[in-house]
Amino acid sequence: MSKLKSEEEYRKTKAFHFFQWLSGSKDPYMGRVEMKPQKEYVEEETTIQERMWEKEMIRDKVYDTEHNKWLLFFRRFYRIMAVVFCIILAGVLLFTVSYLPPTGNARNPDNNEVAARYIENGMQETGAVNVVTGMILTYRAFDTFGETNVLFIATCCVMIMLMAEDAELKKQEVKNDRRYEPKNDAILQGVATVLVPIIFIFGIYIVLNGHLSPGGGFSGGATMGAGLILYVSAFGFKKTQKFFNEEVYKVAKVTALCMYGLIGIYYYVMGANGLDNHIPLGTAGHIISAGIIFPINICVGIEVACTMYAFYALFRRGGL
Repeated sequence: MSKLKSEEEYRKTKAFHFFQWLSGSKDPYMGRVEMKPQKEYVEEETTIQERMWEKEMIRDKVYDTEHNKWLLFFRRFYRIMAVVFCIILAGVLLFTVSYLPPTGNARNPDNNEVAARYIENGMQETGAVNVVTGMILTYRAFDTFGETNVLFIATCCVMIMLMAEDAELKKQEVKNDRRYEPKNDAILQGVATVLVPIIFIFGIYIVLNGHLSPGGGFSGGATMGAGLILYVSAFGFKKTQKFFNEEVYKVAKVTALCMYGLIGIYYYVMGANGLDNHIPLGTAGHIISAGIIFPINICVGIEVACTMYAFYALFRRGGL
């Protein structure tokens, strides 16, 4: 009778090793053959230069750039025609400038009833002390609304191209959003701590006083956007997202554009049908005045600030 072996004894037998090899569960060469990791092939500089020289020789032999008559003729013709074109273009421009009306002439095309209407009746009709703001947000409010839509569409296009949709990739980008610059820079953070509130206050001032002094939604929004960019550069996206994350961005941007659209539609419909506009102009020179200009400036400022921050965030790491 055969003796019953234990599992430890059976593992030491040749039969166990044979059947293990037969089933493919053990590599017979593992641990018995010297194995070294393969080194990456690095081509020598002389070999690269020789190959490049051979490539140039073949190209010169095939195309014969130095003795090709048509190629030489084209190069000479191109240079001559380039000089002739520049001379003709300069002559045309100088001839056109010579026929421009003199500056300040009362018969100039820009001195017409439209400009006179803006200057003479602008404050009474719009309630804005700043004539330029009154013009672009009332007389030409439709154009300004189109420009705001351009900003919105541009941001959407950049999001489509650059936004990181993969969850794992987005998580890695959040962790490494500052890999190209120093982290926790004491000087930058100290300067940002002092300047960011001042920049935001100044940006809000420019937006709210756009109908009273030089400024408005575009310039004020650009100032606030610069403040957001400075803050995220100093403290990173993780800290910025505590008060301005993707959801806040979407709500602010879409709400500002929709409010601008609703106010503009009301103003366009009333004006096109000769109806009275019931939004009061207020007292010229007061902060709450100028009718639709004050809320539209706020909407434009939010839109521009969000657009600037979105462009920076998307080009920096592919996500908000």
